[in-house]
Amino acid sequence: MLLYKNSRIVSHKFCNTLSKMENLCLVFLLIISIVFPVLGQGGLKTGFYSSSCPNAESIVKSTVQAEFNKDPTIAAGLLRLHFHDCFVQGCDGSVLISGSSAERNAVTNTGLRGFGVIDDAKSQLEASCPGVVSCADILALAARDAVDLVGGPSWGVPTGRRDGRNSSSSEAMNLPSPFDTIEVQRSKFAAKGLDDHDLVTLVGAHTIGQTDCRFFSYRLYNFTKTGNADPSIDQQFLTQLKTICPKDGDGSKKVDLDKDSQLNFDVSFFKNIRNGNGILESDQRLLGDSSTKDVVDKYAGSIRGLLGLRFNYNFKQAMIKMSSIEIKSGTQGEIRKVCSRFNYY
Repeated sequence: MLLYKNSRIVSHKFCNTLSKMENLCLVFLLIISIVFPVLGQGGLKTGFYSSSCPNAESIVKSTVQAEFNKDPTIAAGLLRLHFHDCFVQGCDGSVLISGSSAERNAVTNTGLRGFGVIDDAKSQLEASCPGVVSCADILALAARDAVDLVGGPSWGVPTGRRDGRNSSSSEAMNLPSPFDTIEVQRSKFAAKGLDDHDLVTLVGAHTIGQTDCRFFSYRLYNFTKTGNADPSIDQQFLTQLKTICPKDGDGSKKVDLDKDSQLNFDVSFFKNIRNGNGILESDQRLLGDSSTKDVVDKYAGSIRGLLGLRFNYNFKQAMIKMSSIEIKSGTQGEIRKVCSRFNYY
């Protein structure tokens, strides 16, 4: 553990002194991340199930792969499901509980997908290792596998989470929203121990996402109640969006958040934001704040290859950090037998 910590400290000091050698710095950090194991917070560690359920991760991966083969858009669904779980009461699988007053039925969780994938994996794991693998861990592993399947990075997921015993829709009302200003976004992320760099990096998950016309059509026709379009939208792109989402049209129509490569995990999302082609107001506003703009510009730069490498490295680090939010471990919580209900149900 001491060696791991020291290596990370040395690596970052090394990078700070090599502002003109960014390529070398990035490669060095990647080597460090591979050589030294990932240690999570609160008792989490990679390979937590190596003895108690050796096939746990492979079972989750094959389940995600099978669903992905039928519907590639499930990748974004699983990633969003994990994000929404972690931002409410921590990464404890509370979003998976069914019931009219449960978290998953909050308005802010409209459109969440992937529950069946998690249930399927859990069923197989219970048959193989009863009462061992938590639903919260299945969700964290599934999110990692989903990103990998669309060409994004893979990473060692620290596991050992336990499932929460509470799920309330009222608790989910403060989730990040597509209508949030930068200040509100920053506040919500900071409340979970995430900084501006984490914010922009994690929002980069929108490179594989979709949204509904209803969540941004006001930007096309009545921005700030003026009757005009959001001036930050590129005019050519505005015309395209109006064709896809006509005024008073079907608000539930799906639109890709990354207009160029919706099924590829890459940096084109950030280039879209830079060029005024962001779909959600919350995404486009990342360009209007000096701190978040700096991160967007770094990801959206013109140096081929390096940019995707940097984003991939930063994304997996941000995911490990996010997936450690307020986790339950040890004797806290429970290991559910069925992910959609508590054991005492």
